[in-house]
Amino acid sequence: MQLIDCPWCGPREETEFHYGGQAHVTYPDDPAALSDEEWAHYVFYRDNTKGAWAERWSHSAGCRRWFNAVRDTATYRFHTVYRMDQPKPVIS
Repeated sequence: MQLIDCPWCGPREETEFHYGGQAHVTYPDDPAALSDEEWAHYVFYRDNTKGAWAERWSHSAGCRRWFNAVRDTATYRFHTVYRMDQPKPVIS
């Protein structure tokens, strides 16, 4: 079992968390002005990168807070976790 380091609760088992998709996806400035195709692109289209990738996670069985994490999609290794109000760290 892998441990995920919640920014508020510390390391916990991965079964306590839920994946929330790609992090840092900006909400449209004027969503009412989007065409159906543009809206569908915002809602459904996400990057699918191999390697380090920023994601959203929820500690659903703990503090119930959302946070971001940079995880390697090939190895499943978490490089870092950070609160939603913190900027995305640079991972080399």
